[in-house]
Amino acid sequence: MKSRVKTGIGVILTAIMLFPVYWMVNVSFTKDTDMRRDPPILFPFHGTLEGYRAVIDQQMPYLGTSLLVGLGTVILTVALSAPAGYSLAKLRPRGGGALSFVLLMAQMIPGIIMAMGFYAIYLKLGVLNSAAGLVLADSTIAVPFGVLIFTAFMSGIPSELINAAEIDGAGTFRTFRSVVLPVSRNAVVTVSLFAFLWAWSDFVFATTLDGGGTRQPITLGIYHYIGNNNQQWNAIMATAVIASIPATLLLILAQRYVAAGVTAGAVKD
Repeated sequence: MKSRVKTGIGVILTAIMLFPVYWMVNVSFTKDTDMRRDPPILFPFHGTLEGYRAVIDQQMPYLGTSLLVGLGTVILTVALSAPAGYSLAKLRPRGGGALSFVLLMAQMIPGIIMAMGFYAIYLKLGVLNSAAGLVLADSTIAVPFGVLIFTAFMSGIPSELINAAEIDGAGTFRTFRSVVLPVSRNAVVTVSLFAFLWAWSDFVFATTLDGGGTRQPITLGIYHYIGNNNQQWNAIMATAVIASIPATLLLILAQRYVAAGVTAGAVKD
């Protein structure tokens, strides 16, 4: 009986939390003439696809830019944080503890402060309003997190694996590439997922460093669309639905890797 009550409470709370998502989808199919009806329409049986047509016509370039920035951020983040995490976890360099503390402190710096610093630097370098600039800026948020995650995951890799590779003649880089990275695929997926989500949902860096560019991410696309079409809520919500699909799919596909132990099945008992 208690388990059923707990399950019922869990279902109710989940429904309450997911209701804004449902309403976003509902409004995206609602006709403009039905938008202000009282009581509101809970199910758009006679809905419209005009909002989604507007997304395809007007928002696809923004989605393409966000995809480019997200993938670039993932590649740069993993390329920098994985070797750094391996070094801190297994090679134990001098000053590694202080570096870990600095990385932890870097997570506490407000994004707007970093955006202002990047703006001054990018202005001098002439890289404002570019996708590459956004990739670099977003990576500064993701790399410290990635290093901490890789360090924690790789610390649990049995030393026997690394020693066996060294006995077989593998150097440090070969051991990292052929032994450590394959075993750490769950950490790679975790870091890649969060790096992509940060880049995909970023607004502070985008509006500060790419506000006047010709290729802007979807967060700016939604922002501009709200300002220019504040009466076409079905198109606005359709844009939000389309923008949330990649992140939702990634979360669904990667959840088991994020939850799994990094050394599961690495060695036999």
